[in-house]
Amino acid sequence: MSKVLVIAEHNGESLNPSTAKSVSCATQIDGATVDVAVFGSSVAGVAQEAAELNGVARVLSVEREENDPAIAAILAPQIVALAGDYSHVFGPSTTFGKDLMPRVAALLGVNQISDIMSVEGSHSFKRPVYAGNAIVSVDAPADSIVIATVRTASYQAADRGNNAPIEAASVDAELPTHTRFVELRTGSSDRPDLQAAARVVSGGRALASEENFELIYKLADKLGAAIGSSRAAVDAGYVPPETQVGQTGQIIAPDLYIAIGISGAIQHITGIKDAGTIVAINKDEEAPIFEVSDIGLVGDLFTVVPELTDALG
Repeated sequence: MSKVLVIAEHNGESLNPSTAKSVSCATQIDGATVDVAVFGSSVAGVAQEAAELNGVARVLSVEREENDPAIAAILAPQIVALAGDYSHVFGPSTTFGKDLMPRVAALLGVNQISDIMSVEGSHSFKRPVYAGNAIVSVDAPADSIVIATVRTASYQAADRGNNAPIEAASVDAELPTHTRFVELRTGSSDRPDLQAAARVVSGGRALASEENFELIYKLADKLGAAIGSSRAAVDAGYVPPETQVGQTGQIIAPDLYIAIGISGAIQHITGIKDAGTIVAINKDEEAPIFEVSDIGLVGDLFTVVPELTDALG
């Protein structure tokens, strides 16, 4: 019988939606018992959120001062100490999970499976390769623990309504001393989080300047949308790196994705192919973005975007 441990991603106050999506993936393993581990210094509220996710059998709360903030080098030995009771350990394929799970796999001496998009069996999965242009089947050894990250764009978040028991877990693990937290620098915004937003408005290099990106902000504000961007826009310094969508940025699946002045390189398409509706605005009618868009408008963004923003009231 499979036992899956999902590592919760959170900010100390609330769960990241990636956790609920990882639980959805874990529950697709036939007959699996799914537990969630929450690491932090004071995580009662977060643990309660995890306990409400349908499909969760138990929540393990691992509270110690060293776990706040979450540092992969500190969490990994603790996860390994818990892993002995499990056949699988899953984490989200986000910045958090991509930093953490390879360390867990290395400490356990097994290979990691990245970006699970489909569960075919207890040790058989599908994942994208070549920027999503091909899908491969991956079989893990049947006698080995499975360490994997979940492609969150491929799953709906688990519903709430559960009331799983919460247990305090004591972990006996030697923590490294070579890594320490210095500081966290992040911008503050009232806009929705890019990873979880239902609507996203993205701009590309065609905006031509940081000042012109104000067009994107104004439209996003009218729609209550998150801000995204292409790698070219980030490299040019128009927007910060956390807005980047694509293979080397964030892979998202909003209900609505509006790509403005983005040509549609395959690296960018990889990050949005699971979106519900893709709208593209570009003056180049041959732009590759139109091949994947549901709605395409050929026109000058400096004319079209202000008109669209005004029309929204």
